[in-house]
Amino acid sequence: MQAPEVLGGRYELRGVIGRGGMAEVRDAWDVRLGRPVAVKMLHPQVSTQPDTCRRFLTEAHAAAVLNHPHVVAVHDTGVHQGRHYIVLERLPGQNLADVLARTGPLPVPQVRAIMRDVLSALGAAHACGVLHRDIKPANILFTSFGGVKIADFGVAKSADTPQTLTNRIFGTMAYLPADRIAGRPATASDDLYALAVVAYEALTARRAYPQENLAALADAIGTGALTPLTVLRPDVDPALAVTIERAMARDPRWRFGSAQQMLASLDAPISRPRRAGGVLAAAAVLAVVALAALLVVV
Repeated sequence: MQAPEVLGGRYELRGVIGRGGMAEVRDAWDVRLGRPVAVKMLHPQVSTQPDTCRRFLTEAHAAAVLNHPHVVAVHDTGVHQGRHYIVLERLPGQNLADVLARTGPLPVPQVRAIMRDVLSALGAAHACGVLHRDIKPANILFTSFGGVKIADFGVAKSADTPQTLTNRIFGTMAYLPADRIAGRPATASDDLYALAVVAYEALTARRAYPQENLAALADAIGTGALTPLTVLRPDVDPALAVTIERAMARDPRWRFGSAQQMLASLDAPISRPRRAGGVLAAAAVLAVVALAALLVVV
């Protein structure tokens, strides 16, 4: 029986958790501390590309600097047989994309809770000068307690990101606003836009812009060809619906400028029609009484 591969004399590699174009994620065991971890390793064919290695290290540094309860923790980094790797916190739950594929639309309270967790993480990241730039369901992971953490800062932008990289468009097009696709520099508002698109998808179990062809997708995003959320989910409360719609506005001037602003909108008090109706009824009664008094005087 072949002995398991061990990185840095410490991390015993096990099965593959997931694969992407740049790297694969392996289940692993930290033999020194006796705990499960996840190891993200660059594919051999891209390990010699300077840009890719730089982005990979940016991911590790960005997440490590944050040290936030809603960001997947980075434990270590290294190089093994020419392949860069990052050792990450191992979460037992699935990502949001997996959950939506299995269960369909999520309850409104759960979506609101997910948004709160992600906004908390984004607020901390933006305060540190870090833009995630790839918020999507696959990068939102569930914890064993039902909360979520954001992962994959592989295309993050920080103050240390080289200028040659900041002028390129990174991210997943379905979660980018039209003006960003057109080449505008990345801003904090883009992460908030992406979160709103994720929330729309979580509530409807369908992508806001489902076009598969990239040209058709860009055109749909540019024209705002979007089915209103309240048509698909009439049970969504006004505060949540308005928050998602504003964050996804075609005009960037209408969008939220900070995670704190979006959170305040998300938790805005909801007007209660019954109470308003009661006030109107009381006003009507007072008007009738006043009229009766005038008639008596006359």
